[in-house]
Amino acid sequence: MTKAEIVEIVNTFLIEEIEIEEEKINSEALLKEDLGIDSLDFVDIVVIVERHFGFKIKPEEMTGVLTLGQFYDYIETKM
Repeated sequence: MTKAEIVEIVNTFLIEEIEIEEEKINSEALLKEDLGIDSLDFVDIVVIVERHFGFKIKPEEMTGVLTLGQFYDYIETKM
């Protein structure tokens, strides 16, 4: 899977499942501050990532992931 495919899948579920406005989505966007992702949203994201990418997110691995770009990179390294 290419990075572009990862970005497309993540952006699509952020828009459709988490209901984030498309214009807010960019690689520099902060997950909590800019996109408003809270702990309940994160539970949904964990399920969606597992369904689409086939691995479970480990919370301890996410501590340094602050931006959407870092989240794309995290998924890419796990693939």
